[in-house]
Amino acid sequence: MQPVVETLSGLERRVDLTVVQADVEKEVQSQLKRVARTAKVPGFRPGKAPLAMIERSNGPGIRYDVINSQVGRAFEAALTESKLRMAGSPSIAPKTDDAKDGVIVFTATFEVYPEVTVPDLSALSVTRSETEVGDAEIDRTLDVLRKQRATFEADETRQAAEGDRITVDFAGTIDGVPFDGGQAEDFAFVLGQGRMLPEFETAALGLKKGEQKVFPLSFPEDYQGKEVAGKTAEFTITAKEVARAVLPEIDSEFAKSLGQAEGDVEKLKADIRTNIQREAKVRGQAKTKGSVMDALVDAASFDVPKSLVNGDVETRVAAAREELKQRGVPNAESVPIPAEAFATESERRVRLGLLISELVKQENLQSTPEQVRARIEEFSQNYEDPAQVVSYYLADRQRRAEIEAIVLEDNVVAHVLSKAKVEDEKVPFEQLMGME
Repeated sequence: MQPVVETLSGLERRVDLTVVQADVEKEVQSQLKRVARTAKVPGFRPGKAPLAMIERSNGPGIRYDVINSQVGRAFEAALTESKLRMAGSPSIAPKTDDAKDGVIVFTATFEVYPEVTVPDLSALSVTRSETEVGDAEIDRTLDVLRKQRATFEADETRQAAEGDRITVDFAGTIDGVPFDGGQAEDFAFVLGQGRMLPEFETAALGLKKGEQKVFPLSFPEDYQGKEVAGKTAEFTITAKEVARAVLPEIDSEFAKSLGQAEGDVEKLKADIRTNIQREAKVRGQAKTKGSVMDALVDAASFDVPKSLVNGDVETRVAAAREELKQRGVPNAESVPIPAEAFATESERRVRLGLLISELVKQENLQSTPEQVRARIEEFSQNYEDPAQVVSYYLADRQRRAEIEAIVLEDNVVAHVLSKAKVEDEKVPFEQLMGME
């Protein structure tokens, strides 16, 4: 008789699986005989040891494997007959309260995939983001590049201002007691780069060489130095040097320093325009994609399997731990990483993944080889040897799969934009590039 699959709650299901003991023993004996034909047992020639002796040494393991195999086949049959798609892995345990002569009963508890309903795309409101790249943006980028290549010229009469490099000695105490990391000599930093806490930079502004200032500094509650986090220290800083930034001229040498072999400033500007137009396009598309994905997931109302959410959480915790290891954090393998910190985002990711999968299937939005190659060729332009990049991705199935997934999402975004209520948004260049 076909096992009955019971609905527990939501996507959770349960089914009893029956294994006939006689069938188990028949298979166990068959496998024991195969083992006995080649078994080497002290005191016996190979293959001549009594079957009872082989069973004592090998029987428990073989019996365990046979039962597992038959339970697995029974479970697969139950899924096939009931036409269910299991999500995650089942939890299978012996059922001791319903024992029957000649059979072993197990209970399998598992989750199934939900019935995913794609929302009415015409009812969605999404934002398509774009930005314009003109001469002002080219000049702004050139200014950033000049600042990155600035040299510094000491000025003994200069008051430290934003953009200057100031060199200081500093000493900090908490309740009159020095603390680790609170003292340094000849410590240099550029004002306005955010390397130091705001109170420290504010105190340094306006100082001349030789001047000293005493000021309080409150460490944030989430400060990386746990021994001082949330506490207030008193710092004394002494300016040792104030140096103003000297920006390079935009000339032939500057162009060459940025890779323009001919030293042609106009060609450099053209290259910069091409590069930042490409980057602005990518960032605008990413912002648009975020709006589309948010609209899709907000309109979705189906349950998601807890097992898939938990699996995503585990993956993210493992990635966080690996990142800690790469950063050289001590005890990265054992430092507590609360799984609940990822739960909400993992649930969103699983729901969105199921929704996108259903939308792709319904609308035939799979990526094509032509789209994949075009996408690879597009981003290969960011590299010195585009042809090598194209070959690198096309030669490996796994690397191509990464691009296929990106193209698939692009297809979904394009499809939603063609159906939804779209508001076009002009994003300021500085905002899109994170310069504000």
